[in-house]
Amino acid sequence: MGNKIGFIGLGRMGRPMASNMQKKGFELVVLDLNKSAVAELVALGAEAANSVAEVARLCSIIVTMLPSSVEVEQVANGPDGIFAHAAQGSILMDMSTIDPLATDRLSVSALKHGMTVVDAPVGRLAEHADRGESLFMVGASDADYATIKPMLDAMGTAMFHCGPVGTGGRTKLVNNYIAVTLCQVNGEALALSQRFGLDITKTLAVLLGTSANNGQLRMNFPNKVLAGDTSPGFTIDLAHKDMSLIVAAAHAAKVPMPVAAAVHESFSQARAAEFGMIDFSGIADVICEIAKIDKPRVPKGWKPA
Repeated sequence: MGNKIGFIGLGRMGRPMASNMQKKGFELVVLDLNKSAVAELVALGAEAANSVAEVARLCSIIVTMLPSSVEVEQVANGPDGIFAHAAQGSILMDMSTIDPLATDRLSVSALKHGMTVVDAPVGRLAEHADRGESLFMVGASDADYATIKPMLDAMGTAMFHCGPVGTGGRTKLVNNYIAVTLCQVNGEALALSQRFGLDITKTLAVLLGTSANNGQLRMNFPNKVLAGDTSPGFTIDLAHKDMSLIVAAAHAAKVPMPVAAAVHESFSQARAAEFGMIDFSGIADVICEIAKIDKPRVPKGWKPA
């Protein structure tokens, strides 16, 4: 086992993140069910592995970027998993967005095997990952944070050490609760403005000039749904998944979140109507579709003042 980094999960976020690490001098051993994603990394100089056990044996740090806690726990546990085959002192850095209680379970299992866990979920969008401009919320010991920091620098431009293991994922849920809820609130407000027959650019000028202003309305909506582009940076399906985690985590912690429950069901409705694969800003279009309102669109080339 040398200084090789394992990377399991080369999806829409994992692939560019791994690519940026490989390009910046890290030696990667990669694994994914998607053979073309693996081939892309091999073309950059990475090594392809045939199994999780092989990744664990070859690498002192193993990164997972997977859809949910189910996959992360499958890859970590069991006779063919990371914990059974990695050397003592190895680090499992999970960058997926998963149930924080699963992160806690992984950390307990890792310690039994003489390993540690870091949770470092990703903020910002797929396009930021492409450019190596991701943001990371990290839960780790000080020593582990120092070890993995150069890897984060290769993939992103903003790192926040939130506290010990488990705090990264919990911070991500707090952040995404607000981001997804703002999409819902903006979508409802814009649908109402269109039903009222208001001029969209004049309405936006007001909203961006008062305390109603928010990051989704200023940064995401003008480039996405309001420009008629609902190709996904972050899908309604993923937003729904995160709201499911948020509602479950809130229930476990006995925190009442009635707004979260309502937003969760709005995104459930959008998925049922087969809008799951569009950008989450597209919830504005979904609301308009349900109410038979003209979709809000800004003139071509319009930018917030």
